[in-house]
Amino acid sequence: MSSPDLSDQPSGPPVGRVIAMPADTNPEGDIFGGWLLAHMDLAGATPAFERAQGRCVTVAVDAMVFHQPVAVGDEVSIHARVVSTGRTSIRVHVEAWKRSRNQAHAQSMRVTEGVFTYVAIDADRRPRVLPEAAA
Repeated sequence: MSSPDLSDQPSGPPVGRVIAMPADTNPEGDIFGGWLLAHMDLAGATPAFERAQGRCVTVAVDAMVFHQPVAVGDEVSIHARVVSTGRTSIRVHVEAWKRSRNQAHAQSMRVTEGVFTYVAIDADRRPRVLPEAAA
């Protein structure tokens, strides 16, 4: 992944939104990184499935960077965009942004980002060649 885009706007379209709940915390009261990672993986699969026109599996997560913690009650929005494709693989840049629900006009802040690699698979769970990209 190239140097991170630290702009104040997400770099891809929204693909998911979730509220951080008390059951998702560590003993210090912050949201587990794994909880956030799982939501990012699910959301990142959306553009991967669209590009593959079918089933995909996650094979790697690269360059994961945690910028800010997420607190209980934060609204987490996940944005994702395809950044490259190979013969069978699709790399998706995924960002998570948080917004406090306790403030009427709270600004969203990027909390984490990473690049997820998905591979298109067939009915036998074997890699398959990606279809031609839509024009």
